[in-house]
Amino acid sequence: MGSQGLAWLAAGIGAGLITIGTAIGIGNIGRAAMESIGRQPEAAGEIRGAMIVAAALIEGVAFFSIIVTILLIVLTGE
Repeated sequence: MGSQGLAWLAAGIGAGLITIGTAIGIGNIGRAAMESIGRQPEAAGEIRGAMIVAAALIEGVAFFSIIVTILLIVLTGE
């Protein structure tokens, strides 16, 4: 396996780990938000807004990580 093959393997593993981490993070945010809304229904709007902002931040980090993995492929491919 050449250097390009290893780069593709690393990018694939990285993309998989990014996906798993993002799914776990957003799932935890959603679970905590639903529990909080269940305890305090009057604060549902504020909790929902905070949940959306936190999920967007996690998605931003995931998007940045995907860009890094794509750059890893592009820069090592010849």
